[in-house]
Amino acid sequence: MEKDTILFKRKMYDRLLKWKRERNGESAILIQGARRIGKSTLAEEFARNEYESYILIDFAIAPAEVQELFNDISDLNYIFLRLQLIYRVQLIQAIKHLVKDRRYDYIETGSLITVHKSSQDILLPSEETRIDMFPMDYEEFRWALGDTATIPLLRTAFDKRIPLGDAVHRRMMRDFRLYMLVGGMPKAVAEYIKTNNLGAVDLVKRDIVSLYEEDFWKLDNTGRATALYDAIPAQLSKNASRYQIASAIPGERAERVAGIVKMMNNFMSANVAYHSNDPNVGLALTMDNERFKIYASDIGMFVTLAFKDKDFTDNIIYEKLLNDKLSANLGYVYENVIAQMLRSAGKQLFYHTIPTPDGKKYYEIDFLISDEHKISPIEVKSSGYKSHTSLDVFCDKFSDRVQNKYVIYTKDLKREQGIDYIPVYMTMFL
Repeated sequence: MEKDTILFKRKMYDRLLKWKRERNGESAILIQGARRIGKSTLAEEFARNEYESYILIDFAIAPAEVQELFNDISDLNYIFLRLQLIYRVQLIQAIKHLVKDRRYDYIETGSLITVHKSSQDILLPSEETRIDMFPMDYEEFRWALGDTATIPLLRTAFDKRIPLGDAVHRRMMRDFRLYMLVGGMPKAVAEYIKTNNLGAVDLVKRDIVSLYEEDFWKLDNTGRATALYDAIPAQLSKNASRYQIASAIPGERAERVAGIVKMMNNFMSANVAYHSNDPNVGLALTMDNERFKIYASDIGMFVTLAFKDKDFTDNIIYEKLLNDKLSANLGYVYENVIAQMLRSAGKQLFYHTIPTPDGKKYYEIDFLISDEHKISPIEVKSSGYKSHTSLDVFCDKFSDRVQNKYVIYTKDLKREQGIDYIPVYMTMFL
């Protein structure tokens, strides 16, 4: 671990403790997720705190003599003289045998694209537990800033449906807008804490965007994945009912990139919302693989991605969010952060559209979530919240399937005429 690395409190740490206690050496654990979200830092911190000793191996830079140890694992005693912790996908085949030995615990980390490219011909062992890790969520971001009180209080207000009042709500929105600008990539958060300079933070995020683009080239050497990723802000700004493939990749069609989009979603380097053709509790059973929207996996990355070809000073989202002047035509920024918060909470993303009577336009429910034995529609409103026609039309059409009705917006918490109006920073509680 680099000397300058700031150790942030992460919720995944408790998941590792649970695995260590319950599995008791019966399985290795793989922390999987996109690049630069803090997987390796977490694994090393956990090893340092929870074990008497550990060995950290970075197989991207490990010398040949170390890697050659695993060409023949018949003599585990020899290997264990030198190694106690193994965590790279190249070793997944070896992990199966090492776990059976039960002498040590094994934590593996890796970006899912790297795992995919390195293990296509390897039979993954049943002795491996997999957990998904995401960028820092809003609560982890508040922890990083030294605030452990806000989120529990917001949770209480949400559960009891208690409005915060104008002054408190404005402060909560100001704090949340900062999260939207910095995002949840640990290195970006560390840079903000160190410099209090959003320009410096933006430079860090630009470097990470470049790494993601490199990963997409590994996923698809035709460049289509990279093109799809780079066009996310432009696509969302169109406010269209689906990602318009041909405008991002001239001449391309949705059916020919559906597999790439699915991998981008599975590898957690982007968040994909699929259209549910017949929304019901089993949303995944009715999704349209060729009709989707793509969101950046981290809101801070999204803000940078939107202006990556311009100087930081040209990024109007920074200025407008800081000054609470985000106009309606920039409302898709909130849509992206809501997608991220729902995904981080373990929900897959789905949406639904209903054609207007004349067939020229559509009513759109931005997100659908399974809620007990029914579904709950979510309409996102960055302005004009008093009108929620899409939500009304959807609930009339599918009245027997609807559990709760939500409008996520930028105002204070309230419940009115059977609709829960949820401030955007409370999305995590849905």
